[in-house]
Amino acid sequence: MIRHREPSLMESIKELADAIYRERVLRARRTPIEQKILAGPELFDFACEFARAGIRDQNPGADEAQVEALLRERLALARRLGR
Repeated sequence: MIRHREPSLMESIKELADAIYRERVLRARRTPIEQKILAGPELFDFACEFARAGIRDQNPGADEAQVEALLRERLALARRLGR
């Protein structure tokens, strides 16, 4: 008699992660090109807001002009590093 063992927690998590990844890829493939193009600027804006929050956290006394200047510095550095 062959017994099937229950998958370990790590195996279950990997299977779930793989299934989620597959679904994301399939959804991305179904997304119209126009929507993909429009998503770029939206993602950039989201990333900038996220970076601003980090800058504010690291520089609690910074006003908005300083936050923007630090963000521009980080973006310039990222460009120079090819990111």
